[in-house]
Amino acid sequence: MKNSKNTAFDATLFKRLLHYIKPYRGVFILSLMTVIGLAVFGALRPKVLQLAIDQNIEQRFEPGFFEYLVLMLGLLILEVTCNLLFIYYASWLGQSVVRDIRIKLFKHILAFKMKYFDKSSVGVLITRTVTDMERIADIFGEGLFMIFSDILKMFFVGSVMIYMNWRLSVIVFCTLPIVLIATKIFQKYMKKAFEDVRTEVSNLNSFVQERITGMKIVQIFARESIEYKNFKEINARHRKGWIKTVWYNSVFFPIAELLSSITLGTVIWIGGLNTVLEQTASVGDLTAFIMMVPMIFRPLNQIANKFNTLQMGMVAADRVFKVLDTTSNIQDHGEDTIENIKGNLEFADVKFSYVDKEPVLKGVSFKVTAGDTVAIVGSTGAGKSTIVNLLNRLYDIDSGKITIDSKDIRTVALKSLRQNIAVVLQDVFLFADTILNNITLNNPAISELEVQSAAKEIGVHDFIISLPNGYHYNVKERGVMLSSGQRQLISFLRAYVTNPKILILDEATASIDSYSEQLIQKATQKITDGRTSIVIAHRLATIKKCDMIIVLDAGEIIEKGTHKELLTIKNGHYRNLYDAQFLNKNSTI
Repeated sequence: MKNSKNTAFDATLFKRLLHYIKPYRGVFILSLMTVIGLAVFGALRPKVLQLAIDQNIEQRFEPGFFEYLVLMLGLLILEVTCNLLFIYYASWLGQSVVRDIRIKLFKHILAFKMKYFDKSSVGVLITRTVTDMERIADIFGEGLFMIFSDILKMFFVGSVMIYMNWRLSVIVFCTLPIVLIATKIFQKYMKKAFEDVRTEVSNLNSFVQERITGMKIVQIFARESIEYKNFKEINARHRKGWIKTVWYNSVFFPIAELLSSITLGTVIWIGGLNTVLEQTASVGDLTAFIMMVPMIFRPLNQIANKFNTLQMGMVAADRVFKVLDTTSNIQDHGEDTIENIKGNLEFADVKFSYVDKEPVLKGVSFKVTAGDTVAIVGSTGAGKSTIVNLLNRLYDIDSGKITIDSKDIRTVALKSLRQNIAVVLQDVFLFADTILNNITLNNPAISELEVQSAAKEIGVHDFIISLPNGYHYNVKERGVMLSSGQRQLISFLRAYVTNPKILILDEATASIDSYSEQLIQKATQKITDGRTSIVIAHRLATIKKCDMIIVLDAGEIIEKGTHKELLTIKNGHYRNLYDAQFLNKNSTI
């Protein structure tokens, strides 16, 4: 996208924004008509007043005076009507455009690779999706049409001035270039100031979002005073950005008002002399010009003010379009589906790196027969969870191939792929919703009766109905109303009700109490029965019965076999891990 930081207005960006108006051409045209009406009716009122003064009041001639009053009232009513219609439809148009862009943006974000979220701030994305969108809406409700209306009003009023008295018009037009130059300079500096403001708003949102989410860590490590100090610094930068815009406004608007007053005074002085001495201007002309001078200068001030709104919207639009232009999406060109799959998996020489030239998997190859349960063990950072991420195509591999029933997963539609794979993570995420909705994820194809039946099968029904409102208990944000073990049980049930062909348990028993572990062990046996399962675990006691155990180290498979086979390897990696965990226990090998 064209960089517009050094220009007051980016026409390319604006043209792109106008593209979203196409579905609402009718409302757009109606808004333009009301804008034109505002300009025309506003410019005609001084002319009617001039006629009434010159032909009736000054001549003491009554016939026709009432008609002028009625005409003035009619013009005023038409102007008010146009204003009402403009305010409503311009705002309606702005909100409709923003709704469309916001939907497109959110859909675009949903398709991003996990790598994008790894590098991006949640607070910044929230700012783009919410706050920046409101600024874009202001472009139509308060910026674009208002500027057009003011320019039209100035044009029509200026035309009426010239038609009535060109000599007095020259006085007014002599000062306009000064105001226009000042406005252009003002707009340039305001654009830079608004960019600084939007940057600090994003920083502020990011900081607050992260600290509120991580409040437990803040309080546990007694960092309240430190975070308070950091917040004050960020808030001070935000204030400084806004103060800069206030300073520019405080300089520009008094200057514009001073020029308007000087012009009005000059018109009254010279026009008065012309009226009394030279008779080149009538009393009606002078009165109309006194009325029209503010109608020329006030729109100039409003244009500058509304241009502030327009520029804030343009800065916000630029940021939003940068997210829309981000090509960090998982390529979903696959047309195959994997319905009625058996569940045979194969990793063939798979290589992957989160950061270029820093490989995480270095040519991993293994096969899983349909219905088997395979465990993957290894030290932290060995690449265990990466295998899970790649199987779901949360990331794309650098080279090699991953297949399900001999089909390359890159040729399979993402939705079809992920509908057949269920994942139970160690860090369970629950939405601020009911237990039922967290299990079904609002899938209408899964009924409450099916959920209850599944819960009874894996032994978690009693736990759920013991909660207030049972399946309709609201767990609040991130499931804070439940213990880690309870959240894990909900996660198991969530995976089970989807009836997946392939199941992945990513360290699902790493941080739970003994009672919850017993329930989860029962749930694990039930949920893995008859389906291809991959279990990633630190607790080796939970994987003894697996059909195969893969040992990873530094992104490579160093051992492979059953529990008994791996224990026979002298000084083997798995044997050492097992001995370390059961060193203080009277376990029989």
